[in-house]
Amino acid sequence: MPTLKSTLRWFALAALVVGLDQLSKFAMRQEFMPGESRTVTPFFDLVLVFNPGAAFSFLSEASGWQRGFFITIALAASAFVSFLIVRHRDKPLFCLALTLILGGAIGNLVDRIAFGAVVDFLHFHVAQYYWPAFNLADSSIFCGAAVLIWESFFDRRGQRRAADER
Repeated sequence: MPTLKSTLRWFALAALVVGLDQLSKFAMRQEFMPGESRTVTPFFDLVLVFNPGAAFSFLSEASGWQRGFFITIALAASAFVSFLIVRHRDKPLFCLALTLILGGAIGNLVDRIAFGAVVDFLHFHVAQYYWPAFNLADSSIFCGAAVLIWESFFDRRGQRRAADER
């Protein structure tokens, strides 16, 4: 049976994700001016962008109301994900996925509160096709979602086996 101490480790990992995300964004803000870009490889640039919207700049052109909306969603999602981590602390892969999502959500939440927008800086492209800029928090959310999908396949197999054994 997982203990409170093992549950706190998930939140410590989420805090580490937030810390690394914020450290990377701080470094970018120190070295780059908004909109400034530096080519790293033929397919990857570093660029400092402030995105007031959500993924793929969704609602970035709105009049400003989206800031409070996205802060509210991030707070509610973080609370719910935290609840799920505590409730399902006996499922390590599930908790890892949720922890990555939580860390990324809080990392971007910090930006929204501090700057009114999310700091993005990783920019990949192939020829004239560009992926929208993103950050470590976004990467953590993506990886967490991928692990969550992966875990759902294993969980279903376990549920089927348990049902077959009955």
